[in-house]
Amino acid sequence: MTTATDAAPATRSFEADVAKLLHLMVHSVYSDKDVFLRELISNAADACEKLRYEGLSDPALLGDGAAPAITVTLDAEGRRLSIEDNGIGMDEGEMVEALGTIARSGTKAFMDRIAAAQDGEGSQLIGQFGVGFYSAFMVADRIEVLSHRAGSDAAARWESDGLGTYTVGPVDPAEAPARGTRVTLHLKEEAADYTQAAKVERTIKTQSGHAPVPIFIRDTPEAEPRQIADGAALWTRPKSEISADDYAEFYRSNAGQFDAPALTLHYRAEGRHEYTVLAFVPETKPFDLFDPERSGRMKLYVRRVFITDEAEILPRYLRFVRGLVDSADLPLNVSREMIQQSSVLSAIQKGVTNRLLSELEKLAENEPERFLAIWDNFGAVIKEGLYEDFQRREQLLGLARFRTTASGDGWRSLKDYAAGLKDNQTAIYYAVGTDLDRLASSPQLEGFRARGIEVLLLSDQVDSFWVTGGADHDGKPFKSVTQGQADLSLIPLPDNAAAPTEASDEVGRFITFVKDTLGEAVSDVRASNRLTESAACLVAPEHGMDRQLEKLLAGAGRLPSAAKPVLELNPHHALIDSLSRLDDGDAGLREDAAHLLFDEARIADGELPADPRAFSARLGRILARVSG
Repeated sequence: MTTATDAAPATRSFEADVAKLLHLMVHSVYSDKDVFLRELISNAADACEKLRYEGLSDPALLGDGAAPAITVTLDAEGRRLSIEDNGIGMDEGEMVEALGTIARSGTKAFMDRIAAAQDGEGSQLIGQFGVGFYSAFMVADRIEVLSHRAGSDAAARWESDGLGTYTVGPVDPAEAPARGTRVTLHLKEEAADYTQAAKVERTIKTQSGHAPVPIFIRDTPEAEPRQIADGAALWTRPKSEISADDYAEFYRSNAGQFDAPALTLHYRAEGRHEYTVLAFVPETKPFDLFDPERSGRMKLYVRRVFITDEAEILPRYLRFVRGLVDSADLPLNVSREMIQQSSVLSAIQKGVTNRLLSELEKLAENEPERFLAIWDNFGAVIKEGLYEDFQRREQLLGLARFRTTASGDGWRSLKDYAAGLKDNQTAIYYAVGTDLDRLASSPQLEGFRARGIEVLLLSDQVDSFWVTGGADHDGKPFKSVTQGQADLSLIPLPDNAAAPTEASDEVGRFITFVKDTLGEAVSDVRASNRLTESAACLVAPEHGMDRQLEKLLAGAGRLPSAAKPVLELNPHHALIDSLSRLDDGDAGLREDAAHLLFDEARIADGELPADPRAFSARLGRILARVSG
C-alpha cells in the first residue's frame, strides 16, 4: 500500500509570468544580489507574524509555544545556505499557490522594465522592486523548500532549478521543520561567499536588522545558533534612539524597497484612541503606481501582532506611502473584515491621513526642494484626491504644484498664481492636454498670453476630471481656455499694446459662410477674441464637456457621441481678411478654405483632419491655384 509520503512528487510547469521572471533571474547579471536575503527573511518574518495572528483564535497552532525565530544556517563545505522559520508553514496546495504564481500585478511591470534595461540600468532594477522568493535564483542553481503547516500532520517538499518546471509533493514530516518552512539554496559557484559568516551577518544586519522576529545564524550546520537581531519592533522605540540609517534600513526591509525614504513620519497618537504610526514616502516611483488594482501598502498591527496589509489605512491617492500602524485599541479576536468596518479603524484612517498631509504641508513650506522631489514622483497620484476627497480638496489644492505659462520648467502653487492675478480677472484659467509642449503652444492661449494672464498647463489624465468637479480656490472657479466664450475684454492689454478693432462686415459675412458650409460638423462658427496669431482654433461649447475629457471618455468607450465643437476664427488675421474679400467667382476656393480652416484647427488640437482624403484633395487644389 502506498502512503501519502511515498507518492512520487509531481512535476509542474511554472505559470508563464513566473517562467519569464525566472529566466531573467537565471540569465541576467546584477551587481546587487544581496537583496535575495532581505526578501527571504521578510517572507520568513511574515510567516511568523501570520502564525501569531492565527494562534489568537486557534492556540493549538502554536504547538510547543516556541517563540518566533528565523535561523540562517551556513554550509561552506556543501555550498548551501538555508533560511528556516517556525511560522505558519505551507501545505502542498499553498506551495503551488505561493511558489508557482505571481501574486502582484506590478511584478509584470518590473519584468517589462528589466527586460528592456541596458546593462548599466539593469544592475539597479532588482533592488527597486521586491521580487520575493524568485530573487534567490540569482545566487542558487537549485532551491529546495521543506514546509510543515502549523496544525497539520503532513509536510511537503518543493524543488526547482528555475529553468521552467518544479516538483512538489508530500514528504516525511521528520525531514521538515517541526513547524514552519526551511528554504535551502544550493549556491552557484560564483555565489559561494554567501556561506561566509561575516558577509551574511553584515548583510542581514544592514537589510533586515529591524525585522519584527529575532534572527539567529549558524556558522556551520553543527554549530549552536547565535542571535544577530533581537526582533524588537523599531516603531516601539523612542524617536531619540533611532537614527536616520535605522529608519532607512527598516523602510527597505518592511517595504521591500531599495531606495531611501524621501519623508519619514513616526509618531504616537494618544487620547481617545492610541496608536503608533511609522510611515515613509519613497524616494522613487513604484513600478505599479498607476495599476488600477493597486491598493495601499500600509500594514496594520494590533499590539505588535500583524493583522493585515489590506486595511486601506490611507486613501488611494496616498497609495505610494509605505509603513505601518500599530493600534492599542483594536480587538485581536475579530476577523479582518470586521476590523475594516470598525469605527476605531475609521478614526485611525482619518487621523493618519490628516497628519501625513500636514507633514507634506510643512515640508512644502520649510523645505520646498524636498517637497518638489516628492511632487515630481507622486503629484499625479495626489491630484486624484482633488476628485475623490471633497472634504480635503482645499488642503490638497494648497499642496498642488503646476506647470504654467509663467513657470518655465519649474512648478507654481495656486498661492503663486493668485499673487499674479490681473485686474478684473475672475477665474483661474487652465488648459488640459497630454503633452506640455503642445499645450504651451496651443492657439487658444494667445489672447491670454497677450494680456499676461497665467494659465495652468494640466497634462495628467486625472486633471480632466477634478477641474470639472466644481473646484475653486479662494472663491475663484477654474475655467478652461478651450471651452465656451473667452471674455477677455474686461482684462486690459499692456499699455503698449493696441486694442483690437471691430471685425469688418466682410469678415462677418465670411464667418457666416463658413458656418453654413461646415453645417453639422460644428455647433457654431464665431469671431474669436482669444486668438492673436493663429487663424483658427476649436473650443468646446459653453455648457459642453471640455474637449480633452471628451477624448478620454470616448477612448474608454464611455461616450457614445461627442459634442460638435465650436470653430473660432481670428477676425484680424491676414488670411481671414483675404478670404473674406474673395468674390462670388471664387466660391469653390472659399468652400475649400472653410473646410481647410476647420481641419487646420483639428490638427492644432492633435487630431486628424475630419476627412483625410478630402483634406488632401482640397489642399492640392489650393496649391495648384497658388502655383499658377
